[in-house]
Amino acid sequence: MKKTPLNRIHRELGARMVDFGGWDMPVQYSGVIDEHLATRGAAGLFDVSHMGEIEVRGEKALDFIQELTINDASKMVDGQVQYSAMCYPHGGVVDDVTLYRFAADRWLFCVNAANIDKDFDWMRQVFGQGDYPGVDLVNRSEEFAQLALQGPKAETILAKLTQTDLKAIAYYRFAEGQVAGTPTIISRTGYTGEDGFELYFAAGAAESMWQAVMAAGEPEGLKPCGLGARDTLRLEMKYALYGHEISAEISPLEAGLGWITKLDKPSFVGRDALVKQKEAGVPRRLAGLVMTQPGIPREGYPVYDGDRQVGVVTSGTMSPSLKIGIALALVTPECSGVGKELTIGIRSRKVGCRVAKTPFVRKDRD
Repeated sequence: MKKTPLNRIHRELGARMVDFGGWDMPVQYSGVIDEHLATRGAAGLFDVSHMGEIEVRGEKALDFIQELTINDASKMVDGQVQYSAMCYPHGGVVDDVTLYRFAADRWLFCVNAANIDKDFDWMRQVFGQGDYPGVDLVNRSEEFAQLALQGPKAETILAKLTQTDLKAIAYYRFAEGQVAGTPTIISRTGYTGEDGFELYFAAGAAESMWQAVMAAGEPEGLKPCGLGARDTLRLEMKYALYGHEISAEISPLEAGLGWITKLDKPSFVGRDALVKQKEAGVPRRLAGLVMTQPGIPREGYPVYDGDRQVGVVTSGTMSPSLKIGIALALVTPECSGVGKELTIGIRSRKVGCRVAKTPFVRKDRD
């Protein structure tokens, strides 16, 4: 099993560890609800060093990225981050990614931990099918550690450790600077819906960085957080998780990611299939469900309209913020409208739910 550079600290803190996609990762420290509410109310620190980093360099880098991804990277400027995805020719998702533009000839992908090798192999396969002279692909995942500092106090905490003007870093922008004396990519991004930063730096500095951030954050209520809270936080925001809301069998259009699927681009892998799917009508849609009767929805539970099964839950939990059961589910289009009354099969009974506006928890952002 793979370990992040912070595993010793996680175990010293008494974290409950789990096998997450072949990685030994903390699922919780003080408890999922406590960590979730700390992130919503103050700040949480997440070890996301298991995520992968793949660099693309060269004069023709943008040409390759445009063919590889479904979003339009040509609109990006230096210092910008873009949420995107890679698709197979049939329209299913290889992975969702964040893309960083450092310069016209230098880009960095952040990819999901369990998909690092698969993604890199796919990138090389797409690369081999085109003509991109001088372009280099480098898997740099072993070089980086990554921390996510998330919550309304995140900027206050990080400002204690850096001379970089954090207020000048807009949402989905990044800067290169120093944090706690360590060269760091400071990215105003995250997976919680809160304001915050994702910090990329050399793997050897992981323990000192963790300790510095935790010390700076202690007066502000910062808590270490595990994968459990990360999942409930992202679910409240209707953020997709690979293997749940998106996969090789689920297209970005079905997953509600039409906003990053730029079908007006002349070419990208999967475009033809996605154009056909849009023209024919998407066969299922991702909907947010809130329970109207007591019950906790879980992945794989069937969704019914009367006696007819119309979908399946992709992710579900008891929302720590709302204190009700919430779920994301792929359902037939006619059952995806806000206000539609449905039921979820929980064990041997059908429990009432309603299609809700998403995100379930709304966060204002400047």
